[in-house]
Amino acid sequence: MPLLTPFGNQSKDDAMFEIDPSAKTDLKPGTLYAIAGEEGWIYYGRVAADKVIEFFRRRDRHVAAVDDIITEPVMTAVAVVHPSIGRALRAGLWKKLGRAPLAKSVDPRMIVQWPVGALKVSVWRGDTLSHETMVHDPAIQDMEIIAAWDAEHHIPKRLTADFGAEPAEWHIGGPIWRERRFKEELARRFPEQRRLPPDWVSTND
Repeated sequence: MPLLTPFGNQSKDDAMFEIDPSAKTDLKPGTLYAIAGEEGWIYYGRVAADKVIEFFRRRDRHVAAVDDIITEPVMTAVAVVHPSIGRALRAGLWKKLGRAPLAKSVDPRMIVQWPVGALKVSVWRGDTLSHETMVHDPAIQDMEIIAAWDAEHHIPKRLTADFGAEPAEWHIGGPIWRERRFKEELARRFPEQRRLPPDWVSTND
């Protein structure tokens, strides 16, 4: 999903955690954060070895113990714009909880580069090009598209979509299958401006 323009600064009333004007982004691997989500939920993210944020499949009304958080599986891993984490910390929307151990050895993350207007995509294993395929290839549907997300303005809605307990807003992308649905909905809403390529394969097929 393309990095969107932030839609305004958060007010003091939006803060879920203590506002800390001097807080700075900490990207040391294993750094654990609590994240203010939508509807008062608290989610959790940990800095991975490649500086991507791994979000756990867990949410609470009050911050849980670190040992309990890290027993949950990772729900999604997202590239978050690093300066935006600092802004979210200073606004009381993210809170540093400390450090949580990482797995000792992890395979490089598989991500997808999808050029605008194309159906052929490039699949990357970490920093190395793995192969090219078509965007409707079943093997890549759960892979993350290469994009950067804003900690304040994008991540709460993204976490709602990934957790899947409530309906997500139609424009939230991320994994390939959701990006395809997003483009299909754009084409439905704006048929003259957002036409799909002739060889497009519908997500309903």
